Amino acid sequence: MFGEGQLAAIGQVSAKFGTRALICTDARFTTTAAFSEIINHLRTSGVSFQVFDRVEPDVPCENVYACVEAARPFSPDLVIGLGGGSCIDMAKCASLILSHGGLLENYYGEFKIPSRVLPIIAVPTTAGTGSEVTPVAVVSDSNRVLKVGISSPHLVPAAAICDPSLTWSCPAGLTAIAGADALTHAIEAFTALRRAPDASLPQHHVFVGKNAFSDIFALKAISLIGQSLVLAFNDGTHKQARSDLMLGALCAGCAFATAGTSLAHAVQYPIGALTHTAHGLGVAAMLPYAMTYNRWSSVAEMAEIALALGVKAEGRSAAALSSEAITRVKYLCKEVKIPSTLKELGLAQDKIDWTAEQAIGIGRLIKNNPRPVDLDSMKTLLRAAYNGDFVAAAQ
Repeated sequence: MFGEGQLAAIGQVSAKFGTRALICTDARFTTTAAFSEIINHLRTSGVSFQVFDRVEPDVPCENVYACVEAARPFSPDLVIGLGGGSCIDMAKCASLILSHGGLLENYYGEFKIPSRVLPIIAVPTTAGTGSEVTPVAVVSDSNRVLKVGISSPHLVPAAAICDPSLTWSCPAGLTAIAGADALTHAIEAFTALRRAPDASLPQHHVFVGKNAFSDIFALKAISLIGQSLVLAFNDGTHKQARSDLMLGALCAGCAFATAGTSLAHAVQYPIGALTHTAHGLGVAAMLPYAMTYNRWSSVAEMAEIALALGVKAEGRSAAALSSEAITRVKYLCKEVKIPSTLKELGLAQDKIDWTAEQAIGIGRLIKNNPRPVDLDSMKTLLRAAYNGDFVAAAQ
């Protein structure tokens, strides 16, 4: 469900799945008028609830277990995630453990969840992660350096209520980070490796690569985000920009939920662990360099990205337009104050090789990149991104 005012349906939608809802959110959101409205709608629809308002950023595993233990005596029928990507990921993980028990580590990777989980209703308050429509939850495991993902079609929420009015109070910095994350989702989905349409492909891979379905959503997302991100960043009260940005993030989620992401996301996992910077900040800082590296493997796709971002064709070749796509992305990132180099992001120079080694090991993302990546090319690319050297990034 998408549009201003859709939040009013949360009680009726929840009642379709049960009468006891576990709500996963953070302490800040519980103080808002929107939260009070949600509670009233649930009560009116006969849905009782228990609130877990201690969701932590990046969802530590221990945070999930604390939520589950608090919820067990309540025996929820459904789980509602209210907030940004972390709150929705928490709802997914809590639903999983309440349904199947055990430890989160038992489900790391793809297709490890044996059957359905408790119905999840996702209510995003930021325009970024797209988690409301994806089969993935990301958690932080204290026993591992990098964040880890749980990927399964069973984690796709039963309902997503996307009301742009919930983003009106989102501060400029978070608007930029979330929106740039969504733009990266869309561009990486659109330029992902296209695989042969083998019937066994979706049986063995949650993310199947670029395809006709994901392309529709990716291009729509790129267009919407391109025209709204800077506007929403500069004027948070611009309702049309807020709406377009949220719809763009939703479309980007639909795109990468099928196609997957690639190089920029692979690099962000170790960089995020080292710099403790926001996920969207890291992927967006890396995006122009990843596009530069991939350009000659995706000239046609990059040309379409340029057009979606508002660049005029004017008789220019696909190669020229592909270059314009990168220029336009760099401009958007600069306008919303995304760091332009990995050095500016906070990566230490002596950690470049380690970062490359970790990133190249994230096979589910690296295998999705349109241009092959080995360790040497990854090191070269990261040095280029550290120094702001786009010539070297193309090598």
